[in-house]
Amino acid sequence: MSKNTYRLLAFDLGAESGRAVLGTLRDGKLSLEEKHRFASTNGKINGSLQWNLLQQWEELKTGLRNAAESVRGEGLDAIGVDTWGVDFGFLGADDAILGNPVMYRDSRTDGMMDRAFAKVSREKIFSATGLQFMQFNTLYQLLYLVEKKSSQLVAAHTMLFMPDLFNFLFSGQKKAELSIVSTSQMYDPRAKTWAVDLLDQLNIPRRILPEIVPSGAVLGPLLASVRDECNAGSPLVIAPGCHDTASAVAAVPASTGKNWCYISSGTWSLMGVELDKPIINAKSQQYNYTNEMGVAGKVRFLKNIAGLWLVQECRRDFTRRGHEYSYTQLTQMAADAPAFGPLLDPNHQPFLVPGNCIAKLDQFYKETHQRQPATHGEYIRSCLETLALAYRFTLERLEDLLGKKIEVIHIVGGGTKNELLNQMTASACGRTVLAGPVEATGIGNILVQAIAIGAVANLDELRQIVRDSFEVKQYEPADAGKWDSAYVRYRELLKS
Repeated sequence: MSKNTYRLLAFDLGAESGRAVLGTLRDGKLSLEEKHRFASTNGKINGSLQWNLLQQWEELKTGLRNAAESVRGEGLDAIGVDTWGVDFGFLGADDAILGNPVMYRDSRTDGMMDRAFAKVSREKIFSATGLQFMQFNTLYQLLYLVEKKSSQLVAAHTMLFMPDLFNFLFSGQKKAELSIVSTSQMYDPRAKTWAVDLLDQLNIPRRILPEIVPSGAVLGPLLASVRDECNAGSPLVIAPGCHDTASAVAAVPASTGKNWCYISSGTWSLMGVELDKPIINAKSQQYNYTNEMGVAGKVRFLKNIAGLWLVQECRRDFTRRGHEYSYTQLTQMAADAPAFGPLLDPNHQPFLVPGNCIAKLDQFYKETHQRQPATHGEYIRSCLETLALAYRFTLERLEDLLGKKIEVIHIVGGGTKNELLNQMTASACGRTVLAGPVEATGIGNILVQAIAIGAVANLDELRQIVRDSFEVKQYEPADAGKWDSAYVRYRELLKS
């Protein structure tokens, strides 16, 4: 292998699907090849929503096997895993995995935030962690297990977040990567360590907490057992930005000189800016913004928004009713539907729970005195217009917190394929939108690996490679008056 060519494999697991993406970095440009794609399977066991860990692990090994076969004779330099946040598994005394990780949408955290606030005030929790309050945060999942006196928690010796768990299976190392730790509401971004005083007050045992390592940490070579099973050689196992949004934000093709924010668009939309220090004050708590850690020690100051989840749920509901649509078909149906119809609150609690989506939407329309959509396309348009207006609401508060105007919105991730939503976002927000790259998470994962092995110097060079390697599409605002009127309705809807 020539010195100017590196082959790096990213495993990118989202809440809906996962993929293994092989990156070839040569002469300052990156090319991608998808080697395997699979569903992120979950299901109910004894009433509990759980991830199918064994199947996910088998899919990762299939991706590794496929990638290794394609570069036979040259070899893989490194591999890295990123996933969604907050979920975790336990290892016992002998490093055996103690059951499947429970999915964040499971009902076990219902009411757990109030249980936590009865012991430690909301203000003190935010002051300690600077994290957005969401009932599925790891803190509340663990509090549930503490209060239940869970036998699994009693037996646990180590807690590993989802990507850390896969890293353990690949490398044998039990470490917690910084960006994924910071999604838990158990990390103090000012002290740069576990928020141990908070955990002590909630009786969450410190003994299960692994060492925190930075994004881009080299964990070690691939375990011999996995190497032999997958015929994969001896690539290094890297902990990239193990939270998928951390990898996606690293790949935002922004250049210096403009005030920009990002939207990592997928099942969730994460909208925010990159900072050197966290913002933890009364206003950021009031607006419920979050300080998560990113690549190169950056702070991802952002808001979690229920993104294309409602579109995905509508599609599943349509399928159950005998109507099979692709996402491309749904987007076209939405484009053909009448504009500025009924709106939603995307973070309305019942919407966050899987199942019966259309019935839940209809109930919301009824309770808010809006007409029910007449076609499937109108349902999807309602979801998309709502999401664009949620971006505007988030942007206004972000600018208020920062004390400056955002000039450009970068949208990255799978959601960039929805050109209708991209245009709606530009028009609703009144800002230029630059959309792309689609595979931002995999790209960021791969290029953070490249930094770890010395093939890329730093985050600035990483972003230059992204700009040189991938197309970005520009969208400009339109129909300002109509979107202003819709935004007034949206704000009134949130008040109700």
